[in-house]
Amino acid sequence: MEYELIRSRRRTVSLSVTPRGVVVRAPLRMAKRDIDRFVESRRDWIALHTARVEARERALSAVEPMTEAELEALRAEALRAIPERVAHFAPIVGVRYGRITLRAQRTRWGSCSAKGDLSFNILLALAPPEVLDSVVVHELCHILEPNHSPRFYAQVLRVCPDYYAHSRWLRENGDALQRRLPAKGNG
Repeated sequence: MEYELIRSRRRTVSLSVTPRGVVVRAPLRMAKRDIDRFVESRRDWIALHTARVEARERALSAVEPMTEAELEALRAEALRAIPERVAHFAPIVGVRYGRITLRAQRTRWGSCSAKGDLSFNILLALAPPEVLDSVVVHELCHILEPNHSPRFYAQVLRVCPDYYAHSRWLRENGDALQRRLPAKGNG
């Protein structure tokens, strides 16, 4: 079975299936025959996950990009909804925030600057409201804790107890949302 091998200073071997194929991460000194044996022992797991990845890629290939008019309508909806949710959650989190910027991005759902300025992806307006809220809470909590420490997540979960379920939804469906962006657009 073919796979991409990435060696590093890690202690254990791991396996993942991506749209490009199977990726094995292994310790620098692990023998190639041991890596091959590991991959072979996971053949059924690889087959299952390869089928899932291929099905997901087929579904994603059917996603049509938005027209410029649809993108502008989405931008208007995001401009209405996102600042409203930030204003709702800021007092619950217990913070004050700076500017809010909205962008059509391919890599981030939100960010928070050291000054408390917030940035959000307009594609969040296509997500379920509770998913949008979880991203808003996440970014507001960064004003309190500018990291991803246990204290940070304690703040997030205090306000959004189902945060991990919403985060999972975004991981599983985010690619489909991002494929809605027109090829040239990231405005």
